[in-house]
Amino acid sequence: MRAQRAFTAITALSLTALAAGCSAAGPDAPASGGPSEAPASGVVTVLTHDSFYLPDAVVAAFEDSSGIDVEFVTTGDGGSLANQIILTKGAPIADVVYGIDNTFASRVVEEGVLVEYVSDAPATGSAAYASVPSLPGLTPVDYSDVCINIDLTWFEAHDVEPPVTLEDLAEPQYKDLLVVTNPATSSPGLAFLLATVAAFGDDWSEYWEALRANGVRVAGSWSDAYYVDFSAPNYGGDRPIVLSYASSPPSEVIDGVPTSAALLDTCFRQVEYTGILAGTRNEAGAKAVIDWLLSDDVQSALPYAMYVYPVSDTATIPDEWLEHAPLADSPWQLPPAQIEEQRERLILDWTALVLD
Repeated sequence: MRAQRAFTAITALSLTALAAGCSAAGPDAPASGGPSEAPASGVVTVLTHDSFYLPDAVVAAFEDSSGIDVEFVTTGDGGSLANQIILTKGAPIADVVYGIDNTFASRVVEEGVLVEYVSDAPATGSAAYASVPSLPGLTPVDYSDVCINIDLTWFEAHDVEPPVTLEDLAEPQYKDLLVVTNPATSSPGLAFLLATVAAFGDDWSEYWEALRANGVRVAGSWSDAYYVDFSAPNYGGDRPIVLSYASSPPSEVIDGVPTSAALLDTCFRQVEYTGILAGTRNEAGAKAVIDWLLSDDVQSALPYAMYVYPVSDTATIPDEWLEHAPLADSPWQLPPAQIEEQRERLILDWTALVLD
């Protein structure tokens, strides 16, 4: 996921120092395992990835109405976030985690670092909420589709028929046109690798051999691939096919005319979760924050702030998304348990096949 960030990141060194002390909730917060129905108050620290952003006004409104002070701490991408809460198991550096996605969800659940909590917020009963996988201790809060995007203006100018499917990307007419991101360093890169595993099964490596022979470029991050390599009019790189999101095209509409599009047959459904960290000393406050993250105030802000879809059916979706950012009808997906079992081996095998 991506967005400008308004919150101050705390470095890994600072996080480690925090872990050595008591919970971020502070010494006056009620101990975990004590009366859980105590009124929510005090400080609640939310650990999240470094693409997290919510408008200051949305946060301030919750703080004013709840009496809770919310502090946000950022640490790397979704993989780094999972590692951080596992490394600090039993001495959490925060009360709530936001941004664990379905590529790392099973690992976090199996490590036992979460408190099981099911919110009563209306969003938990919505159809969109029900359409994404739930795991013990993890509450779905947003989702998006990682998809191949194309520069419509390039294909029109060069009189080339755009690709549609994953198979098309290996065809000779698209040689040296595709840029993706490294699954070892990029969340969308990992999502795309998993999409190819879901699509081709045991033959996924043959597909990547074909992409390599067809000149696929691998960038280290989404921002490098999109802002530097993508040839869309706003950027001017030399690759008209890029790995991004189904929600990216609305940002590329110029004077009402779309200049990019997502290939919906290539998408992998990426889900982000929130949860309460075991060992929190402010469980009542943490539950209130989970409920707030499912409120329409937050859910309606997510598309604008982080370019993701809310799980609440009553949240507001930007009008331009309905026209330019539809979700895939049948995105590629893998069970979280399969992802956990195969993830590290897939990354190692992919690296040896594509980069070595």
